[in-house]
Amino acid sequence: MCTYQTEMLAIKGSGKGPNGEWLRLTDASVYVDHPFHATATHTVNIDLRAPAEGPSARVALELHPAEARALAETILRALDAVPPAVLLAG
Repeated sequence: MCTYQTEMLAIKGSGKGPNGEWLRLTDASVYVDHPFHATATHTVNIDLRAPAEGPSARVALELHPAEARALAETILRALDAVPPAVLLAG
């Protein structure tokens, strides 16, 4: 079932675009829907975008829900393992 529920987030980061160029990413959206390429019925879709660069300036992920949760937990563990002063610098 698709809910069309999309979470939006302003971000500051970089990602490698479709032609191998680095993009300054400013927007993220996360939603659960049917994937375009992945083999699961529904995936967690994450689009990291640089809208100022045009519609193709994005990095897209389609993750099985269990894999998306594992990735989120891994990101949190990695952040928790770093002294807070490191994260505040820069």
